[in-house]
Amino acid sequence: MRMTFNKSSQLLLVSAASLLVASLLTACSQLTQTLTVDFVFVASSKAAGANNYGEIDVFEVNSESGRMRQIPASPFPSGGRYPVAEAVSSDNADLFVVNQDDNNIVQFVIGNDGKIYPYNTVNTPGVFPLAIAANASNLVVVDTYQPLPSCSTAAPCSGSIAVFPLTAGTKTVPVAIGAPAVNSSISSNYWPLTLAGSPSDVIVPTGVNLLGSGNYVYVTAYDSSVVPNVGYIFGFSVGSGGVLTPLAGSPFSAGTKPSAIASDAAGKFVYVTDYTARNVLGFSVASGLLTPLAGNPFPAGNAPTAIVVDPSFSFAYVANSTDSTITAYSISGGALSSLGSYTTGLQPVAIGIDPSTNHFLYTANFLGNNVTGFELSQTAGTLLDSQYSPFPSNNQPTAVAAIPHAGTGSGVLP
Repeated sequence: MRMTFNKSSQLLLVSAASLLVASLLTACSQLTQTLTVDFVFVASSKAAGANNYGEIDVFEVNSESGRMRQIPASPFPSGGRYPVAEAVSSDNADLFVVNQDDNNIVQFVIGNDGKIYPYNTVNTPGVFPLAIAANASNLVVVDTYQPLPSCSTAAPCSGSIAVFPLTAGTKTVPVAIGAPAVNSSISSNYWPLTLAGSPSDVIVPTGVNLLGSGNYVYVTAYDSSVVPNVGYIFGFSVGSGGVLTPLAGSPFSAGTKPSAIASDAAGKFVYVTDYTARNVLGFSVASGLLTPLAGNPFPAGNAPTAIVVDPSFSFAYVANSTDSTITAYSISGGALSSLGSYTTGLQPVAIGIDPSTNHFLYTANFLGNNVTGFELSQTAGTLLDSQYSPFPSNNQPTAVAAIPHAGTGSGVLP
């Protein structure tokens, strides 16, 4: 028996088929969207064909394979020369980028699709900013030199720390950056009774960490006027409006040449990498005071430059720049136990963990001009290469920051 259709029936069939295809496409689109677990922002210090003008590569991370793929509009201008550090606001709606050669911080609004839009630029009080940290109330930046006319690479002086108060944003207004509340020097002049040496000592800052509670901030630094160098951690309590008060016992001893600092999510432990000594120093925290952990120091690779502590699981990871490796650690009572070493791209200088699932880890590889991605075992702490890793970036990447995909971005556009 042969079935026949009139034109009306044919149109109904075509319409039904079209609806089915549209439904399938919509479902596929929704599935594709849900496979993006994070957006990762990688600062590259030299855009192709430019003179130290930076760019921000924006990657989307696949939740199943960890594959990192740049979003269609990427990269974006960093708003200055030689971007070296990044931080995101506590609501994941804003990205703050430090451009070292322009002495500024550029605030970008993050769209729901991961695109970034320049919104505000503020100058740092000192010269050559190098590190940044943020929480809901404050944006902390460390400058290589104090804001003195005589300070420069030719006539160096000790560094400084400034705190910019933040006012929470809304659905229509981005986070507001206030005037810097504090500009404390990181020098022997500031702690004359604690730091040995003369007022001419040049204390070079290297990193900054805001404890999870937001009540304390720590700056790693070393005395460059002596050989071998002497390392320190300068500790402050954070008061109303971002006012800093040096902690009793600060600065704390920190090896030879501390290069990076991180803390656990609970604010119980602080970890510092020592670039020269090739190890990690661990400290317990009590009312802001740092006490060295038993078992210190913990071995790392050559020239460790970056460290991250898993916010959900008891693991830590250190990027070793001249080895082009990551050392993985388990954490027990604060003490670190090595889980092994993993190969990255050439000269990793920054490291991060995806904030959505804590399942993926990535490094920015300065000389490799790429990003290495890993899948992180949440039970063992071991690492496996992500699919298609490493991922190309712009020239000389220096920093990484990330936000979760679901519910991200403020949608507030300038």
